[in-house]
Amino acid sequence: MNTILRLLVFGALIYIAALVALYATQTQFIYPAPQDVPPVTPGYSAVELGTADGLRLRAFHKEGDPGMPIVVYFHGNGGTLAGASISNGTIAKAGVGVLLVEYRGYGGNAGKPSEEGFYRDADAALHWLQDKGIARSDTVVVGNSIGSGPATYAAKQLVQDGSPPKGLILIAPFTSLPDAASDQMWWLPVHLLMQDTFPNRERLKEIGQIPTLIQHGTADNVIGDSHGRALASTSASAEFRSYEASGHGLSFELRSQEDRLEWILSLAGADVEP
Repeated sequence: MNTILRLLVFGALIYIAALVALYATQTQFIYPAPQDVPPVTPGYSAVELGTADGLRLRAFHKEGDPGMPIVVYFHGNGGTLAGASISNGTIAKAGVGVLLVEYRGYGGNAGKPSEEGFYRDADAALHWLQDKGIARSDTVVVGNSIGSGPATYAAKQLVQDGSPPKGLILIAPFTSLPDAASDQMWWLPVHLLMQDTFPNRERLKEIGQIPTLIQHGTADNVIGDSHGRALASTSASAEFRSYEASGHGLSFELRSQEDRLEWILSLAGADVEP
């Protein structure tokens, strides 16, 4: 075996090893699952969401003012309830109700995170709202980053149940998880390897009648804004808003929160006072 052939074989073995490692460790890579258990954010109450598979998930809830809608918020994959509180600070201060969902395996919750697990967590949030007597037509579903996956799922579930939400907001979303991963790891066949997909584009096509706001920063180097633009193009009811020089932390920025608040209040028919 000559030197060139040996190098080719060695390179192929390294490539195969990388594929095996990615396949075996993808859950840890996708879901870093911070274990911080933050104190209850002032103005909120700690509540429990019961899942169909028997988990009790800690979440935060803030009552809204009479006549105001309620935001159901799904945070990003490295997020916490404390961070979710910051992302919704402007909205909560304005009197909009807020339910901050924490996932299984995150923030001290039992269970292991996965795509199907996140969907069960979303179902638990919707059932909790129903048990509280909150009309689904008063619900605005919001997802940030990987939270766009359970958010589009929850919106679709409500549509299928005949009770569509008031609106859907996606912040720094992806068209699908493999699409986002392939942007970062173009040299690997991630569409073949990834078990969790979160097919946001397909879901938006199915629920295109829901008013949808998509926010994305032009400097997002985690999920490029091409994903947000592509999602917006799938639905005639979707509005895309671009944020110059904003990165993947867009949800924390005041201007994005103010835009979300204005959009939510416009759906609710309320006056906006910036």
